[in-house]
Amino acid sequence: MSDNFFNYRAGLSSVGQYQMSGIPFVTASFTVPNSASGPLEFQFPQVTRFFTIVNTNTGPASPLRIGFSALGTTGSANGGSDNYFILDNGESYTGELKVSKLFLMGEAAQTSASIIAGLTGINTGSLQNNWSGSQGVG
Repeated sequence: MSDNFFNYRAGLSSVGQYQMSGIPFVTASFTVPNSASGPLEFQFPQVTRFFTIVNTNTGPASPLRIGFSALGTTGSANGGSDNYFILDNGESYTGELKVSKLFLMGEAAQTSASIIAGLTGINTGSLQNNWSGSQGVG
């Protein structure tokens, strides 16, 4: 028998990893740099089943850009396409998306964010580029 038969590992297409509850992951109120510093790359320890991100800034308006690649987040992908979405102070977003990284950047000023995620048992190496270069990602 092949060694691969006994070394099964869950991969991106392993449906069961997305049907069961996620492994909890939380990080609270970390600083996100402004656009002059470029995006912060936030890496998850495993591929996500879902994530929720919150712009936790309580001071002056500090919009938070969220993208799935550095180029998409800065708006320099595909000749200037914007492949990110924005959360204003206090807003949140939940996505049932399989990602290994998020790219975060303050629109003009630094801001702060919190993330909660449900992780799968899938190693992040299974998702090599976090969809970078894909249409709509940048």
